[in-house]
Amino acid sequence: MAWSQREYHVLSAHFEGKLYFDTSQSSQIARKIYATDASVYQVQPKAVAIPASQKDIKRLIQFAKNNKLGIIPRGAGTSLAGQVVGEGIVMEISSAMSKIISLNKKEKTVWVEPGIVRDDLNTSIKKTGLFFGPETSTANRALLGGMVGNNSCGLHSIVWGNVRDHLLETKAILADGTDIYTHPLSNEEFYKKTSLQNLEGNIYRELHRILNNPTLQELIRNKFPKPSIKRRNTGYALDALVEMQPFNPTGKPFNLSALIAGSEGTLAVVHSLRLHLLDLPSTDVCLVCVHCHSIQESLQANLVALSCQPTASELVDDFILSFTEGHPQFQKDRDFIQGKPEAILMVEFRGDEASNGENKANRFIEKLNAQSIGYASPILIGEEIAKGWDIRKAGLGLIRNILGDKQAVNLIEDCAVDPEDLPNYVADIQDLLKKHQVNAAFYAHAGAGELHIEPFLDLKSEEGKKLFRQLLQETVQILKKYQGSLSGEHGDGRLRGEFIPEIMGAEIYDLFQEIKHIFDPYNTLNPGKIVHTPPMDEAFRIQAKSPQKKHYFFDYGALNDPLTLAEKCSGSGDCKKTALTGGTMCPSFMATQQEKDSTRARANMLRQILSSDVEKPFSEPQLKDILDLCLSCKGCQTECPSGVDISKLKAETLQQSYIDQGTPWRTQLIGHFPRIQNWVRKISPLYNFAIEFPLSSIVIKSFMGFSWERSIPKVSFTSLEEWFSTYKKYVNQKEMPLGMIYFFADEFTNYNDVAIGKKAIVLLNELGYGIEIPHGIISGRSYLSKGMLIEAKKLANHNVRALRDIISSETPFIGLEPSAILSFRDEIPDLVDPVLRHDALQLKANCLLIDEFLAQEIKAARIQKSSFGSKSRKIVLHGHCHQKSIAGLSSTRQVLSFPEGHEVELIPSGCCGMAGSFGYEKKHFKISKQIANLVLFPTILSKPSSTIVASNGTSCRHQIKDGIDKKAYHTVEILYQSLANPQIKL
Repeated sequence: MAWSQREYHVLSAHFEGKLYFDTSQSSQIARKIYATDASVYQVQPKAVAIPASQKDIKRLIQFAKNNKLGIIPRGAGTSLAGQVVGEGIVMEISSAMSKIISLNKKEKTVWVEPGIVRDDLNTSIKKTGLFFGPETSTANRALLGGMVGNNSCGLHSIVWGNVRDHLLETKAILADGTDIYTHPLSNEEFYKKTSLQNLEGNIYRELHRILNNPTLQELIRNKFPKPSIKRRNTGYALDALVEMQPFNPTGKPFNLSALIAGSEGTLAVVHSLRLHLLDLPSTDVCLVCVHCHSIQESLQANLVALSCQPTASELVDDFILSFTEGHPQFQKDRDFIQGKPEAILMVEFRGDEASNGENKANRFIEKLNAQSIGYASPILIGEEIAKGWDIRKAGLGLIRNILGDKQAVNLIEDCAVDPEDLPNYVADIQDLLKKHQVNAAFYAHAGAGELHIEPFLDLKSEEGKKLFRQLLQETVQILKKYQGSLSGEHGDGRLRGEFIPEIMGAEIYDLFQEIKHIFDPYNTLNPGKIVHTPPMDEAFRIQAKSPQKKHYFFDYGALNDPLTLAEKCSGSGDCKKTALTGGTMCPSFMATQQEKDSTRARANMLRQILSSDVEKPFSEPQLKDILDLCLSCKGCQTECPSGVDISKLKAETLQQSYIDQGTPWRTQLIGHFPRIQNWVRKISPLYNFAIEFPLSSIVIKSFMGFSWERSIPKVSFTSLEEWFSTYKKYVNQKEMPLGMIYFFADEFTNYNDVAIGKKAIVLLNELGYGIEIPHGIISGRSYLSKGMLIEAKKLANHNVRALRDIISSETPFIGLEPSAILSFRDEIPDLVDPVLRHDALQLKANCLLIDEFLAQEIKAARIQKSSFGSKSRKIVLHGHCHQKSIAGLSSTRQVLSFPEGHEVELIPSGCCGMAGSFGYEKKHFKISKQIANLVLFPTILSKPSSTIVASNGTSCRHQIKDGIDKKAYHTVEILYQSLANPQIKL
């Protein structure tokens, strides 16, 4: 290694955070997963450090200076220009430094640490009536430190501004390890700073020398982007400093914070920020979605919008809209889209004292109609507004769904011009793309003059790499024509730094180099960003590779193989949400807040190892390690805009490793658990006694690798199938007035939750439906969760053959356990033999959760409210992960709310943390409880004891029982209890 062992031992002896410097597996993993951000680049760092304090940051800076290494400050890693990619030491400022230090409601300011998530800050201070304005599309995971580094803006920047507008003060550490406090200075205070005999004093002296020069002042004013361009983040913000005192007598007091904002961690490492807050905006909001025949028409609509004082004006083109069709998350958000627009301009209006939002929206539409702009302009209000904004914010991830090696690349996506120049600028870019026969996606901040234009290029090919450089070179010439900004909010990083001399002139670039040297004479802080950058067409993260000739168990469709699925990860970090943000993805990350446990890190590791030259990539220990805490919750399948299904990749990886190394016996024990349950049920009294008696229970749990603190589900002596074979002799199913349906006695309901299965059947009979149970259908969920795909595939083939001739829309297949019945809609169609795929897809359409079936029948008026009583019940609902991902919870809420007197509240929880055997296993018990304690347990415990807890997942109910000793009920149990006049006795 480059550093001396003595220096490293000194560092590690006093370091409070985490260090990944050595050759251990954990360090190798860290270096791989921190090799990328959301850009096209990949460079493996020499080390990774996660400081826990300001002292740690100083120790790292000193260590790096002594060993001539670079320090790369990193937040959420969502940067698009390669700002946090490099060969030095990646220093992640994240959850260890994420506190709100102090809040001053009267002054509308807050001191925070840089590791706090923007949306989490606003959630925490919402009750004060204040919020922090700038919000990137990544605001639910973007850290304030990273937002300062990029001078982030967001979709409301035309009214809420950028970070520089709201950054009042910083406390930071300079390149020599000394402290600096930046804040507004009087002229006297400024000149006093210049007399300091340290690095800070030299910074102020040199800045005074540069900025007090009339020739350089004029150069800065002439060469920087037009003042009317609010999004300007090219180079260092000397244009902001030159307008301050003492250089402009009428300017604001000098504040070095303005230079820190947008400096990408190249000048100082900030550890505390004082931010200006805004009053919470009006909730009187309308979103007008202008459907246009072309991009150019939408830009004309944008100019009309700006004349009407909107709070946001954002564009989404047909590329992005097309990727929402059939998307498991966004298809349901499309109901406002009419026809096939080439672009939709989303314009937001908020009510104020002068006019309400609806009036503003209508006046805007009147102006559009007068100029014949747009063919439809639906207005979204209330909860519907989120549909539009969610599609817009997911743009970066959605365009990763395009098939093939030509992918959208971050290249000219951050260029900004005066909004008045935008139509002509975009026309020039369209001509440029047409000349090179390149398609591109157009979206985002039309109102601020910045469209994210992402060309589709094949960076695996030499031609694609050549075009990558050429397009940016030629875009620079177009930008010069409009005196635009090369970077609006995403920064220069290593992507655009090469072109700063061309866009702003060699003299300005020389000033930028000088500024860097003044602050960082050792070139320690994030070297190679903004100035002295490496070539922009090197170190691409995705490389050309001949596909392995290997048999895969899942069908990957047009993607062909697991590597291509992993490559879909854009790095945008949608998986790095906290529990405050909500959602399911990714439960282990929500608990640990460690990059290693994010969906992105898993995709990153899979991509790097599967594209390497190792002989048996699936058996690499690093893969096993990083996939270990994946709960296979399926959240990423839906919530990841790119649809990177890590649970699928995990199952494939495990099975491929078993082929190489054999299947561990404990894995086989858990995989075959349903069959074992069937074997032991004839001795169930003895078995149930053994799993509950303390001594024997400990022996059994230890043998299985389970935590002693877990209870093992009891087994019923009589299976549900056996009970039903007797029951149907007394209750004639064929005489039921509403026809027959097939009931899935899945392996959990058949052997463990038999009582729930009985109530479900009786409930359906009481409502008028006849039941038949196909014999011997096992979902294979335990095999799927443990990666035993050979066994799962055999079951899948058997199930499709057994059901294909009997299941239809008239006679659907209805299930209770989400993870079991939904396997027919998720894994099974991709797992069966090719000759059965058509049958599996036909079957998929007619396999329903009982909630979905009942909601469908309620809608068709075949189930009446009179079937149920009117007793008042307050119900809190926790959704099963697979149901949330694949089927959604709307049907469950609708059905539980159907009886008179039922009031249903959805618990905003993600995964419960159990996930089948995951939460039982001793090694996962602690994190399983951590996940449950994020939202689920506190919410239930906060409710009155009379509140009914509803949860359809058998694992979820078990987690609630074990964790807080509360009984949770399946939907059918609650409905069964609510029947008005049941005729059938159990």
